[in-house]
Amino acid sequence: MAKPKPRVAKARVLSSREVYRGPAFWVTADYVLEPTGIRVRRDIVRHTGSVVILAVDDSRSVTRILLERQYRHAAQQYLWELPAGRIDEGEEPQTAARRELLEETGYTASSWKRILRFYASPGFVAETMSVYLARGLHPGAAQPEDDEVILKRLIALPAAVRMVLKGTIRDSKTISSILWLSHHGKPSKPRR
Repeated sequence: MAKPKPRVAKARVLSSREVYRGPAFWVTADYVLEPTGIRVRRDIVRHTGSVVILAVDDSRSVTRILLERQYRHAAQQYLWELPAGRIDEGEEPQTAARRELLEETGYTASSWKRILRFYASPGFVAETMSVYLARGLHPGAAQPEDDEVILKRLIALPAAVRMVLKGTIRDSKTISSILWLSHHGKPSKPRR
């Protein structure tokens, strides 16, 4: 007979009030009774979730990754990043990933697989990020939004890892995805 799993206490929301709503996220002030018994106010940035696309070109002897460079006002600088974007209300994450890759870069991919799912900053942001590995890339015309000015480059994986280690790439979703790929490398070819 299997042992029953221990119950994990959950927080109880005593009250929640929306204090801000914008086009990309909203903020709630939650009063909660945490599993530890502490009553506390938690201000939470709410978001529908995001997708990140680790678009990989395996057509050469060295794997290349599609990176973008664009200005990010919160960081007050240009950053190297993977293509990414918000999941629209009611949209499936993989559908959002396909849409974002096409809009931002013009590329489509024939193979898709979710490889990572994590919280962007769980101390106060409820946003989850799903990273999709996209292979079998086909170039096309980008369809960026009016406020998106994006430079795109295919960067060799070893160079991208060096960019991470030198601090040239400073975006967490991009760092984690590149390091994941460097650890997992090219998929093994089926034996005949």
